[in-house]
Amino acid sequence: MALPRILVLVLAGGAGGRLELLTEQRAKPAVPFAGVYRLIDFPLSNCQHSQIADVWVSVQFHPTSLSDHLANGRPWDLDRTSGGLLTLPPFQGTDRGGWHTGTADSLWRNAELIREYDPDALVVVSSDAVYALDYREVAESHLGSGAEVTMVTTEVAADDASRYGIVQVGDDGTISDYAYKPDDPATTTATNEVFVFTPRPTLDRLEALAADAGEDGLDDLGSQLLPDQTRDGLARAHPLKGYWRDVGTIPAYWEAHRDFLAAEPPIDLDDPAWPVHTRGGRHSAARLLPGAVVDGSLVSGGTRVAGEVRGSVLSPGVVVEDGATVVDSVLLPGVRVRSGATVTRAVLDDRVEVGEGASVGGDGDITLVGRQARVEPGSHVRSGARLPEGK
Repeated sequence: MALPRILVLVLAGGAGGRLELLTEQRAKPAVPFAGVYRLIDFPLSNCQHSQIADVWVSVQFHPTSLSDHLANGRPWDLDRTSGGLLTLPPFQGTDRGGWHTGTADSLWRNAELIREYDPDALVVVSSDAVYALDYREVAESHLGSGAEVTMVTTEVAADDASRYGIVQVGDDGTISDYAYKPDDPATTTATNEVFVFTPRPTLDRLEALAADAGEDGLDDLGSQLLPDQTRDGLARAHPLKGYWRDVGTIPAYWEAHRDFLAAEPPIDLDDPAWPVHTRGGRHSAARLLPGAVVDGSLVSGGTRVAGEVRGSVLSPGVVVEDGATVVDSVLLPGVRVRSGATVTRAVLDDRVEVGEGASVGGDGDITLVGRQARVEPGSHVRSGARLPEGK
């Protein structure tokens, strides 16, 4: 029996505004994570380990930053003569051309290409979460269920539930109610932005919704499509039992890094059975100079540490000079912390320089410093501040 024909569509075109300065000059899926990775590495690695070779990536904002990282799909074995990685930018020339206004709109604009490909199952995923999942297993389970959509679900904190699509699930796995970002969530069971659709009926339904919407156009999948499928009794849940973390906000991004600093991180990024792949860089080994103190941290290749680093993540090329201190922070590529400076509970974007004796952050909210910003020697950037790039 032939394997089912599975297509994965990675929705990588969102503006990522909730990540503030980190997405001013890069696409959200291209935001660095855990030192050497990018957010899009997680769904693409899931595709590779699920043995799914047809992967389309819908792009829009800052596409160059993402295209440069994708490298034609080579890191995930998607640089193939037939199939493999296909990038879908916004286009003009047909009635489906134009800027994407939401995830449902993005699916609708690419519907004709999907129909032409004619997959048995369409897996639609976002690219701003950290997790490991076998998409093929979910797709094959969906194909035998009779459902029109399978929503992968996870449990979230009650005070955070209003950020997600919230579902109520019966004993048989059928979803009886779906609410998109409700003010008063009925449960803490959330969809984690991985959906498996039966393509033809889903796209037919989407066409009808687009016709009704008229010039207003479609919004997100959770606005109309998923509620309609749920109301018709055609939605089911597939619980994700492992780790999942949405990193679409600065606090969530920082907290996710804290998770991976644990003695037993929630995902082994180097697991021989399921490694997370990324585009390789040319970096030497990290250098810990005499007198350096590094405790409970992730230190990438190409870094040089002469000062003190505790509970932090250092991306490639970071320099922490003698007498400098970095605590509970995330430093992206090329950051330099000069002698006598302190960085506490902060996220510093590419090539930020913290001058001698300066202080960034402290107890309280996360401090965010935009790329190539310079913190003047002896100055203080308070806790919770947002320092724009180049300032």
